[in-house]
Amino acid sequence: MRKELTAKGRATRRRIVEGAAEVLRERGVGTVTLDDVMARTGTSKSQLFHYFPAGKDQLLLAVAEFEAEQVLEDQQPYLGRLESWADWERWRDVVVARYEEQGDTCPLGSLFLQVVRSTPGARAIVVGLLRQWQESLAAGIRAVRANTGPGADVDIDARAAALLAAIQGGVSILLSTGDSAHLRAALDQGIADLRRDLTPTGRGQAPTGRG
Repeated sequence: MRKELTAKGRATRRRIVEGAAEVLRERGVGTVTLDDVMARTGTSKSQLFHYFPAGKDQLLLAVAEFEAEQVLEDQQPYLGRLESWADWERWRDVVVARYEEQGDTCPLGSLFLQVVRSTPGARAIVVGLLRQWQESLAAGIRAVRANTGPGADVDIDARAAALLAAIQGGVSILLSTGDSAHLRAALDQGIADLRRDLTPTGRGQAPTGRG
C-alpha cells in the first residue's frame, strides 16, 4: 500500500503517525484510543482506516517504526561521523541529552512491550534498529582507528555490541530511577576503553571520565 500512495497520501499518513506518536508519548500506550489519534490529527475514521486498515495494532507498528528511526536520527550527524575522539564525546553528549530529556518514559519501549509479542513486525523493527546502531558504532571505531594510527588489535564488532549493550543497560536504569548517572558512566567507560586500546603507545592516555 505504501508504494502506491501519492505524495499527498504519504504526507497524510506521516502526519497521522507523528500525531499518534505525540499522543502516545504524552499518555502511554495503554490509554490511547483511535479517537484520541483522530482528534489530535484532524482525521476521520474512514481516513484513518484507509491508511491503517488493520486498526490500532497496525498504527502502533507504524509509530514504533517511526520512533525507531528517530532514535538514530536524533544522534546525527555525530553517529555518522565518529572519526575523532572529539566526535565520540559530542555523540556521547547527544545520547545522554536525548535520554535525560525523555526522562523515565520511553515511547519506543512502551510500544514494543505492547506489540512485540503479538505483532511479528515489531520484533523486526527492534532487530533492524539495533543492527543499524551497532553497525554505525563499528564504523566509527574503524574510522577513529584509521585516523589515530595502529593501536591494539581489537574485535571491532564485539566492542560495538558491548557499547550498545552498555547504553541500553544505562537507559534501563534511567527509566527505572530517573537518574542518568549509570548511562553517563557506561558511555564514559566504553569510550575511555576504546581510546586506551586504540591510542598508540606514547600518545597519551584516555580521559578518566566526565562530570
